[in-house]
Amino acid sequence: MKLSKNFFYTIREDVKDEDSTSGNLLVRGGFIKKSSSGVYMFMPLGHRVMQNVEQIIREEMNAIDSQEMNMPTLIPEEVYIASGRRDIIGTSMFTLKDRYQKPFVLGPTHEELFAQAAQMNIKSYKDLPLSLYQFQTKFRDEARPRFGLIRVREFVMKDAYTFDLDKEQGNASYDAMFNAYKRIFDRVGLDYRIVTADTGIMGGDLSEEFQAVTSIGEDVLVLGEDTGYASNLEVAENCSRLVSNEEFKDFEKVHTPNAKTIEEVAAFLNQDVEQFVKTLIYRVDDQYVAVCVSGNRDVNEVKLGKLYQANEVELADFDHVIELTGAAVGFAGPIGLKIDVVVDKEIEGLRNFTIGANETDYHLINVNHHDFKATHIHDVSNVREGDPNPEGTGILTFSKGIEVGNTFKLGTKYAQAMNLHYLDQNNKLQDVYMGSYGIGVGRTVAAVVEQNNDDKGIVWPINLAPFKVAIVVINAKNEDHVQYATELYDELQALGIDTLLDDRQQRPGVKFNDMELIGIPLRITVGRDVETNHVEFKERTAEEASLISRDDIVSKIKSYL
Repeated sequence: MKLSKNFFYTIREDVKDEDSTSGNLLVRGGFIKKSSSGVYMFMPLGHRVMQNVEQIIREEMNAIDSQEMNMPTLIPEEVYIASGRRDIIGTSMFTLKDRYQKPFVLGPTHEELFAQAAQMNIKSYKDLPLSLYQFQTKFRDEARPRFGLIRVREFVMKDAYTFDLDKEQGNASYDAMFNAYKRIFDRVGLDYRIVTADTGIMGGDLSEEFQAVTSIGEDVLVLGEDTGYASNLEVAENCSRLVSNEEFKDFEKVHTPNAKTIEEVAAFLNQDVEQFVKTLIYRVDDQYVAVCVSGNRDVNEVKLGKLYQANEVELADFDHVIELTGAAVGFAGPIGLKIDVVVDKEIEGLRNFTIGANETDYHLINVNHHDFKATHIHDVSNVREGDPNPEGTGILTFSKGIEVGNTFKLGTKYAQAMNLHYLDQNNKLQDVYMGSYGIGVGRTVAAVVEQNNDDKGIVWPINLAPFKVAIVVINAKNEDHVQYATELYDELQALGIDTLLDDRQQRPGVKFNDMELIGIPLRITVGRDVETNHVEFKERTAEEASLISRDDIVSKIKSYL
């Protein structure tokens, strides 16, 4: 690409309405432009980077015999009603009606349609296994779009689906896709971790996430480096146990005026926070549940939802807390409540602990588990850094990550909902076992930029860079220099090396700054050294340039590629 004849621009200053490093640099470098909240245009440079990511993905998908196709974005709402996911996805789904008032949605995900497509081919056990994938725009009405391409309302996803005879064959297909994903993210150049995750609205038997490690990540990664244990915070098992050998005491009520928080009550009673059991009231679908955890723990709402197989879990509003406990908020306790009581496993062995008395300004001390009835004793709390590793060695540490890919073992959930069956060897009808797999292409680009940048701009891994080489002409008014640079440009292009020729009528400093901002990995400078048949060569991350003979520069470039 010759910049003097192409669409190219950069922005000198930081962008005010971008709240992430990647969003700021991609906008400044002319890769993307915000159209509306959570919706971006991909400019020519950004489009090239996206194509590079897609090509890596496409090569690895084709290598495992997954076949590419394309699904519609406009989907009848009834498809999601049939699978039972319309209410689960809820307000995150963009909806509209056609001229006949028939309801449609902009597809947030395509499991249902792929199941319908598979029906056209899958009749017998001889038709399986089968693997399909696509690159498709998805739409999700995020309540709070942010962080550039990381949390948006319109995005390109590569989603793939496997169809198998049974769980055993499905596991083999899953492993093939899983390993392809590892190769993809290795080639992209990401520092990532693979963590066990919540299956969420997808459902199914297993979910694993590919998380790019970065401080801006919205997900908390729980890692046991001694064993390789890795999990999303939402599903990480809390193996910590508070055990007491004290003799059981009789509980008694104490006056705790103006002490509502755990810290205030602990200080008032001169107790350790771990001796306090806090009780939180949750609305779990259509019922209310009291959850008891250690005073210094947080309730894990995903675990609570899984326990009740619920679609919605949220803290009860103040009015319902007051109605259920008979006390002001901050004084709830499990004794005397007429709702389910869930006790976290961590405190199962705790004795003589303190709880709310369900009476304003009062708490109960020396309470024990035999003083009330627990409906469930279950792991419903979040782990903390320093907790024991569930795999038995060392402790847990935390990191932050951006989810760039995910893999799901769906089982037969969607096959049953969409009537996707096959005839087995005994001529009996069986449900197809499905897997679902996704990669956020834009998110992957953003994650790469979050991990690869400096104070000058983006530092693209060479596999993703929009151009591998930039040739900068110092004096674009010097026809001999321009001709010299153009001949080198043509030679590199003929070799299939994506090359950018900066032949603009701009100051050298502007050109150098632009090439560093947009992150071109290799730079050749054509200046006064052409008189001795030399050019300057510089890697994006190098401090200094080196002088290279014109006769050697092409082989030098090829050695990097």
